[in-house]
Amino acid sequence: MGRDGLLGSFEELVLLAVARAGGEGYGMTVRREIEARTGREVTIGAVYATLDRLEAKGLLSSHLTDGDAGRGGRARRIFRIERAGVDALATARETRAGLWEGVDLADLGGRVEGSR
Repeated sequence: MGRDGLLGSFEELVLLAVARAGGEGYGMTVRREIEARTGREVTIGAVYATLDRLEAKGLLSSHLTDGDAGRGGRARRIFRIERAGVDALATARETRAGLWEGVDLADLGGRVEGSR
């Protein structure tokens, strides 16, 4: 979140991906969800850096699972959305809706190209 308390666009995508996973997810599920929904490739490093930042801000929490035989006994870090994360998403949604209110892109279509 920026100094104004609003989420950055990638932070919002990451939080939404966790929310779409039922409020819990791990890095690869978050990455796949973002790529599937946006058509945009993202690195797993960017996802984990953002998950860590959101956790430091109290919007997410995490815990390690028991080791998984399919993963060579390695634990998986699961992220859970916290109440503050839900509130941040609600604020982001309300802010965007307020900005879109009264905007008619069809009205702007002819103005944008020849506006200079």
